[in-house]
Amino acid sequence: MAKAGKTTDLKTIGSRRTAAVRVRAKKQRSESSRQWLQRQLNDPYVAAAKESGYRSRAAFKLLQLDQKFSLLRPGLRTVDLGAAPGGWSQIVAEKMGSAKGGSLVALDILPMDPIEGVSILQMDFLLEDAPAGLKAVMGGGANLVLSDMAPPTTGHAGTDHIRIMVMAELAAHFAVDVLEPNGAFVCKFFQGGAEKEILTLLKKHFAKVRHAKPAASRAESSETYLVAQGFRR
Repeated sequence: MAKAGKTTDLKTIGSRRTAAVRVRAKKQRSESSRQWLQRQLNDPYVAAAKESGYRSRAAFKLLQLDQKFSLLRPGLRTVDLGAAPGGWSQIVAEKMGSAKGGSLVALDILPMDPIEGVSILQMDFLLEDAPAGLKAVMGGGANLVLSDMAPPTTGHAGTDHIRIMVMAELAAHFAVDVLEPNGAFVCKFFQGGAEKEILTLLKKHFAKVRHAKPAASRAESSETYLVAQGFRR
């Protein structure tokens, strides 16, 4: 596996121009699959991720969020929820380095290849004993909880929106259970009119709650992120 490392300036990746790749329709390939493959082959962030040794293009979303909100610092105890395949964990491990007192736990129900400096827990964060088990591994509560999770899509926009919002709310409740005072929480959600509950929860527990759409998020997608900082019990 390629070792992750620094790549082109974040501001220039999205403006890269290469010869467009067109994917032909085939009987054994659905139209949605053809469109997805064509989008991947023409995505500058996909290419940049490969060049940099990152496991997914999502790595650049976290880099851009960190650039705006200064989320990642050496010495933090950090949780990456739904971490597989590990793009966000790679970024945190790079930023955190081997600073004393810091730790990173990548948690997912799916298996994940090892990353140097990352403790991987293959478990469901919804289990009743998950917060206590996590704190035991980390040696205390977390300073930062990250969630780039998204459930499998059904193709029905309304259903998919509800499912991602439920997952975001569950991640937020988990963060409230494990965060130390002044900690931060970042999660993905889709805009679509069902944000009231999670916003109410976060505004109750955090000093600042802001929306952000990093440049690496595709413009046509309703995907965005909530960044909550200044946790208070």
